[in-house]
Amino acid sequence: MDPVIVVGAGPVGLTLSLALAAQGVPSVVLDEGPGTEEPRPARTVVLREDTADLLGRLGCRELDRVGLRWAGWRSMRRKQVVRTVPLSGGRRDEGEAPLPGLLPAPLHVPQHALSGALRAAVDKAPLVRRVPMSRIDTLEQDPDGITVHTREPGSTWWRGSYLVGCDGARSTVRKLLDIRFPGRTAVERYAVAALRAELPWPDEAVSHRQPPWRTGGAEVSARPLPDGVWRLDWLLPPRGELVTPEALITRIRDTLAGWCGETPAYELLDTGVHTLHHRLARRWRKQRAFLAGDAAHLLGAVGTQGLDEGIRDAENLAWKLAHAWHHGPAEHLLDSYQAERRAAVAARLRAADQSLPILRGGGGLRTLVPGAARGHDTLLADGHLGCGALGAPPSYSHSPLSPPHTEAHTVVGTPPGAPVADVTVTAPDGTTARLRERLGQGHPLVILVAPGTGVWDRRHWQTAGVMPRLTEAVAALPGATELLVTESYPGASAHTVLLVRPDGHLVAAFGGVRPTELFTAAQAALGGAPREAREPVEQGDGGDERGAGSEQRPRARVHADGTAGLN
Repeated sequence: MDPVIVVGAGPVGLTLSLALAAQGVPSVVLDEGPGTEEPRPARTVVLREDTADLLGRLGCRELDRVGLRWAGWRSMRRKQVVRTVPLSGGRRDEGEAPLPGLLPAPLHVPQHALSGALRAAVDKAPLVRRVPMSRIDTLEQDPDGITVHTREPGSTWWRGSYLVGCDGARSTVRKLLDIRFPGRTAVERYAVAALRAELPWPDEAVSHRQPPWRTGGAEVSARPLPDGVWRLDWLLPPRGELVTPEALITRIRDTLAGWCGETPAYELLDTGVHTLHHRLARRWRKQRAFLAGDAAHLLGAVGTQGLDEGIRDAENLAWKLAHAWHHGPAEHLLDSYQAERRAAVAARLRAADQSLPILRGGGGLRTLVPGAARGHDTLLADGHLGCGALGAPPSYSHSPLSPPHTEAHTVVGTPPGAPVADVTVTAPDGTTARLRERLGQGHPLVILVAPGTGVWDRRHWQTAGVMPRLTEAVAALPGATELLVTESYPGASAHTVLLVRPDGHLVAAFGGVRPTELFTAAQAALGGAPREAREPVEQGDGGDERGAGSEQRPRARVHADGTAGLN
């Protein structure tokens, strides 16, 4: 079968290709650039703990060396500290779990370092071929696959089973598919500087609203990076203010003096102006073509993380494409990508749009939140720290892959559709790992909550209690499924059985071994049993459903070993 064509070699496209390779699916990554990226210290990304762990599993183990996990979050208003939040930050050994009882620390990484780590991992992956200087100009679809043409200097026809446009906000794929991209322009603007200096809060991120110095503006934030580097962002008025180099230097000096008492020695590394837009593509799938990352959505106001959402797109889509690639057409499963991810991003955009009038003093919904500074700063912190509607990991509670509720279902600490807790699990061969380490391999997981298995000899518990019956039930499930055991799970009693999707979202929990209900839930999670009330795929906003262009062209078929031949 033809490989998946990934258009765009940014972090989202590279993550998708690695996730596909981890599940045995070859891909060719068409990179319109030369395959390198100029270092820009002021251009950074914030990754949630689970997305950072995903990249680590895909081969980017050095991210904790080039990035920094914050030790805390500090909110200030005028001259007062409003809120401090300790985080499970600090550098950790590989595989070490975060400290219990604390919010997980985001990982702050220069984007060029992230891209470099992903490219290095891709270049080591035998199932991924990255092709620089390959900008597409034609896209054609047929019932058996998809064909694209890249312009000079490497003019070639490429043939793939599916195609994913990860080619950014000005996506060529989206334009060739004739998909609309409505939204708001210049929602927020920031002046940005990266500098090396010694600030009073080592490894803590700081948000300072209405700072008392003249050039502070409405808000300034400081987010630490390794080696004493900080990224500073000043919120600018929506329109008008031109940020000259002289004005930015004045802002830097005044801000550092306001925080340190006097302007300390500093080294300015990079500057820029960052404009945030909010847009959402009308459709994320058109036959065999998909959109992901900035090609599908733009967000970023009040701490929401656009790249983090793009990586979630890649994780959600990869296992569904892998299932279709290995097992044949799975239209309902592939449709669920748009239903789940577009709804999740739309909810994030709505939350940000509703929060902006409150936080920026524009009235409107301001009455819904107490006027105290503490309430506003808590709301602002949510987006940065991965909490609440602005930042918490998405829950696909209304997914078309959700099984119908039955009396066999039981309640645990994770609601159906939400990401599972990262507990320690044991495989039948006796190996132990964190649950997240078993994700992303293209198959569901069944987890039995069995207190005491950690101290029993596995030869005994494998043949005792409910294990033989559960092993038999798992063997009968559609597709390969991995059986794991855990000592405990939040909110679960002994002998609770959890069914988990390949991307770590809970399908259902059962009180004991229920083979029939378990089979039905696994079938639904793999797209085999559509629910009656499912979200339809939108049919508007597109041109011809056969794709852009229909005449046949000579095609270059890219094989799994990276070789190519004409069809």
